Amino acid sequence: MGLEVESRPSDSPFIERVWRSRSSAVDRMTSVATANWDLVFWEHRGQVSASVQGPESRSSEAPVPEDATFFGVVFSLGTWMPHLPVNRLVDGSAELHGTTRRSVWLKGTTWRRPRYDNAEEFVRRLVREGIVERDPVVAAALDGAPPGLSSRTLQRRFAAATGLTQGAIQRIERVRQAAIMLREGLPAQDVIHRLGYFDQPHLARSLTRYVGRTATQLGERDPVRPLSLLYKT
Repeated sequence: MGLEVESRPSDSPFIERVWRSRSSAVDRMTSVATANWDLVFWEHRGQVSASVQGPESRSSEAPVPEDATFFGVVFSLGTWMPHLPVNRLVDGSAELHGTTRRSVWLKGTTWRRPRYDNAEEFVRRLVREGIVERDPVVAAALDGAPPGLSSRTLQRRFAAATGLTQGAIQRIERVRQAAIMLREGLPAQDVIHRLGYFDQPHLARSLTRYVGRTATQLGERDPVRPLSLLYKT
């Protein structure tokens, strides 16, 4: 009951993760802040839809259609589609019209719709056609490599490739890790120490803004409302 979610990592530098889910007896969920954007497909009552879901700068409540199936590709940070600037998709989405069970319409071209097990092949084709690109400077900076650019230039590159600042990405990634640790039963004081929060109020404010749950709520075995996908990096 609720949301049954399955996900897997990817060996593609353009993909962070691939996931699929099915809804049952749930009408709303808490969408956790994320710095990544997704290409999402879903089917509900025989109708197939797709959209590009932008990064989310804070938590929000989202409706969930009953008895629907979903499939999504989470793109790695620094990967973007120039014809759909990611900075215009923050806390929003762009519907892909003309999607069917077999195809999806992207940048004026019909593409065979990807599946859970062949997402990498689909993305490789998008990269070859220049529909998906990756900023190597942003990717390297996120891995801790010296950027060799001025801070202003680097921030412009981050804004173009991710829609967010480097600091916002770091805050979102840290609180997502905090939420995972708390869900696994780690005491809040240990989370504070491991992730470098100042104190418990600092952690509490971050959880409220980015996750939409308190530390106590994250530790509950049967939450009233499901959370969007959280995973270990």
